[in-house]
Amino acid sequence: MAKTSYTCVECGYRTPKPLGRCPSCGAWGSFQEVAPSPAPRGRKPDPETPSLVALSQVKEAEEKRFSSGLSEVDRVLGGGFVPGEVVLLGGEPGVGKSTLLLELAKHLTQKVYYLAGEESPAQIKLRARRLGVKDLLLLKETRLEPLLSLLERDPPEVLFVDSIQTVEAGGSPGSLVAVREATQAFVRLAKEEGITTLLVGHVTKEGVVAGPKSIEHAVDATLYLESAGVYRVLRSAKNRFGPVGELGVFRMEEEGLVEVQNPSEAFLMERPLGVPGSAIALALAGERALALEVQALAAKTPFPAPRRVVQGLDARRVDMVLAVLERRLGLPLGNLDVYVNLAGGLRVQDPGLDLAVALAVYSAVVGRALPPDLAVVGEVGLLGEVRSVMGLERRLREGERARFSRFLHPGNTRSLGKAVEEYLG
Repeated sequence: MAKTSYTCVECGYRTPKPLGRCPSCGAWGSFQEVAPSPAPRGRKPDPETPSLVALSQVKEAEEKRFSSGLSEVDRVLGGGFVPGEVVLLGGEPGVGKSTLLLELAKHLTQKVYYLAGEESPAQIKLRARRLGVKDLLLLKETRLEPLLSLLERDPPEVLFVDSIQTVEAGGSPGSLVAVREATQAFVRLAKEEGITTLLVGHVTKEGVVAGPKSIEHAVDATLYLESAGVYRVLRSAKNRFGPVGELGVFRMEEEGLVEVQNPSEAFLMERPLGVPGSAIALALAGERALALEVQALAAKTPFPAPRRVVQGLDARRVDMVLAVLERRLGLPLGNLDVYVNLAGGLRVQDPGLDLAVALAVYSAVVGRALPPDLAVVGEVGLLGEVRSVMGLERRLREGERARFSRFLHPGNTRSLGKAVEEYLG
């Protein structure tokens, strides 16, 4: 005789007796009784035997894409949406995820369903009117089974789910069990019906999508919408059909998200000229080259251990560059607090910014400004050498487009000491 078991509605942990606190996820009072399934009578039917398919016999299908209507979104996706693709969109509350969905709905010519789990239709209509969305098919059903039945009976071409944490499946909405089951169901439906699906997900305090990691493994692409000052940056963290790390830049205005066609010009608009501690770096984010300002400030520390504060850059790489400046060039940093910032609020993890960081810090310490028409790129090694970087030609073309006339890169300088001597000596 089968015994009754108890399951945690938050994480799916099973136990033969009820517990006050789940040992897996730590939730209190989350166990529910699960009735035992009746044992089947008679002989079990033989399972269907799977068949093998030779790779040479697989028919090649041309990858068909369709545009999202927004060139910045197409860039991040690698050329547009793919039929049957499942995209996970994450971002902090209020960053503009729902606004981005309505912007996509306004530009898409395909049949779009919008599953509104967090807002009422009246709230969505108010925002849609402000953004200029004329018509949209809304769904208010959040129970998974009736929702799948409707989508199978009358499938759309594009489905927006806002958000996956509001779908009721298996456990309480937002629990690990519900999010995992709902995601798997939407992925299965998208592949069978060819529905391009965009799932909105909440993020944790660490800035990653909330829920089990299996969600990001199940989807085809994971995008994050982030705030960068007055701008919004759409970044790809995973993409099976395009590059990873690609950036799309928008500006949030009253009429919605407006695409920024020239991010370099936008991020350098407020750049001060002739000020020590400023250097222009030619960075590479995915396939996109950007001209960005690296700022540095050095001040006498009142503490026994000097502070190192980094914003927008890899703090470990900045520490390494500071060590090279102190050991190889003799720059005294032992009694100075050093602050390094990538202006504009962007976050870029690129070794090609090392040379700009080194020159900005050296400029801030000695109090001499770099030429305003100079842009630099290069990785700094532990021996003080300037090493080559990926996409150098693309970076230099972006520098010329941003109207810089002088460039410092691994092709014309091989030593950090020579670069400092030439422009700050």
